[in-house]
Amino acid sequence: MLEISPLGWVHTLASLPAIPLALYMLIRFGRIIPQSSAGGTYLVAMIVGAISAYPLASVWVSYLVATLTLLALAIGYGISLLNTTDLALRCIETSSLSFSTLLLMLPTITEIFLRLPEGAPLARSLDAPILLYAQSVLLVIFLLGLMAQLILLFRYR
Repeated sequence: MLEISPLGWVHTLASLPAIPLALYMLIRFGRIIPQSSAGGTYLVAMIVGAISAYPLASVWVSYLVATLTLLALAIGYGISLLNTTDLALRCIETSSLSFSTLLLMLPTITEIFLRLPEGAPLARSLDAPILLYAQSVLLVIFLLGLMAQLILLFRYR
């Protein structure tokens, strides 16, 4: 059985719903919609996940990811509260919330590669080539997806 602390389980189980919620909104709407019920649940899951990461963090980058996640959420959801049609603000909102998804997926893929399969993980360290490749693929997917989102915003404004 995976060795995860009780707080680690809370962190994992609380933030896990954010992944399918983000995918759902990205596929259905082309972006994360803060005003939707899925968007509200995404926000809660992300906040709980980010805050619970602080006591679990063992490397400095974990603190950075948690802090950047909270900042991205504050910017994205803060702009959505303005209820504006300003295209520049909508682009910042969309970029911030998409960035929060990247910040969720980077540690997720890292933990998967460092822990699974149990006893013989895919990666043995944070600088394992296979892990760096997987993180690079996530970054490319994020950049291509963000570009597509921004094109759609400009096209359908």
